[in-house]
Amino acid sequence: MADALRSLPVSTRQNLLLAIFCLFAFLPGIVSLPPIDRDEARFVQATKQMMESGDYIDIRFQDVHRYKKPAGIYWLQAAAVKLTGQGVHADIWAYRLVSVAAGITAVLTIASLASFLFGPVAGLAAGLMMAGIFGLGFEARLAKTDATLLALTLISQAALARFYINGKSAKPTSRFWWWAFWIANGAGILVKGPITPLVAGLTIAGVALFDRERSWMGSLKALRGTAVLAVLVLPWFIAISMISGGAFWAEAVGKDMLGKVASGAESHGAPPGYYVLTYSLYMWPFALIAINGGVKALNRFREPKLLFLLSWYVPFWLILEFTPTKLPHYPLPAYPALLLLGAWALFTDDGKYAELKRWQLWLYRLTLAGLAVMTLGFAAVAAFGVPWFTGSISLTGLIAALLALAAGWLASGIRVVMPPFLQIFWSSAAAIAFMGLFTSSVLPAMTPLWISPQIVSAFAAARPCPDSQLASVDYHEPSLVFLAGTITKLTDVNGAAAHLMAAPKCNVAVLPIAMRSELQTQLPAGMALFDIGTVEGINYSKGDEKKLVLVRLAP
Repeated sequence: MADALRSLPVSTRQNLLLAIFCLFAFLPGIVSLPPIDRDEARFVQATKQMMESGDYIDIRFQDVHRYKKPAGIYWLQAAAVKLTGQGVHADIWAYRLVSVAAGITAVLTIASLASFLFGPVAGLAAGLMMAGIFGLGFEARLAKTDATLLALTLISQAALARFYINGKSAKPTSRFWWWAFWIANGAGILVKGPITPLVAGLTIAGVALFDRERSWMGSLKALRGTAVLAVLVLPWFIAISMISGGAFWAEAVGKDMLGKVASGAESHGAPPGYYVLTYSLYMWPFALIAINGGVKALNRFREPKLLFLLSWYVPFWLILEFTPTKLPHYPLPAYPALLLLGAWALFTDDGKYAELKRWQLWLYRLTLAGLAVMTLGFAAVAAFGVPWFTGSISLTGLIAALLALAAGWLASGIRVVMPPFLQIFWSSAAAIAFMGLFTSSVLPAMTPLWISPQIVSAFAAARPCPDSQLASVDYHEPSLVFLAGTITKLTDVNGAAAHLMAAPKCNVAVLPIAMRSELQTQLPAGMALFDIGTVEGINYSKGDEKKLVLVRLAP
């Protein structure tokens, strides 16, 4: 076996090692972690309804059109679910397989790109760092767009880098990369609109601004590439335009995209500087290594490889900082550029001996402080989260806390006596082990956070009829619809009363205990409520405590 592995090309061995590493990085937790409100639950419920209805064009959450994003991610999730053989009754993990596959693709792609730019050792290191960062570890476990968007953007940028760098030395670029570039951009549009082409366009603009040799752009064959894009994206866009009568464009472009540019949409507004503060979260534990490479590269930004990576990161980051709507995962498609620069700083002679200016040293120290804060924060949540919510000590949580501390310390390089590659390997391994334990055991054990699973469990245990239907008052999280079924009603007190009276022997409602008497007043004389279960917890989407009661009409 060992001889067979040694006989393989270096790139193949690297990919095998990273793929195995990724399975440990992204699979733990996808089964045990309940559906996350609100984005993930909305995505999976819309996919579920596509499979239930057989309509793969019109996106809906219950009876409401869901036109914020194109249909690409729903198609991928539906395909993954069907491959598992579970169909519309699939558990949440089946929907998450798309993000797991995207995470693996992102790791293998950044490793390939780093190898092309800086050599095989840098490639393996970049892949390990990509697999270990919190941002990808989190997104690769959730059934939404962001891990897939990252993978597609990385493929696009890996192709673009080859056209630029090869063009500088008059080397031909394989036809494969031309197809990869345009297909990745088309798929990116179908998954999350213009983000992947925007990153590519900003990179090209940044490179062109400082490098007047632009003949390499001709190898992209933009006219033919645009035709490929049109073949990929126009059929669905035409179909949805005809079905929606223009409502898709009003929602996706007018409300979602332009709304985020004009103001802080969906209560997610923040001033410029937000991503400076959240950088250490999504790039943990390799924020310091990455920023070290980034600031060193600024001092030599006209070198083609460094110019390309800086043009990938800086313009996109600036646009996000000055866009009012902000969420921590938005810069994820640009973070690979910093990881690549971190690999450059550690594993090339140019990077190792490059010096930092005074202001850059201060930025480095501030990032070190951010790394320390995030490391201690992760360790504290792992160690004390379960006791805080349940009053029980979690041995797994204590082990996870120690792993978080180890990952942060190793990645900091402070008093770490080992070669840089081993530093990255062991810090990535510790971060991956932490995320695995945290998402598969520690977080699910914080039971008060998971109200929807509690409601569904209580409903299943006490439902009076096999076809009983559930209505929920006040608690309207999409995870409840996914777990309890599409026919679940999210309503008010009047709606709950009508729901109970529509099937007096079977239907069930769940509502805050404080609203029970109000529901009773909406019922005709002679009808009384009968309690069949209670649920208590914290709605983390809103940050408020919930004390709910499940009721039916008394027999």
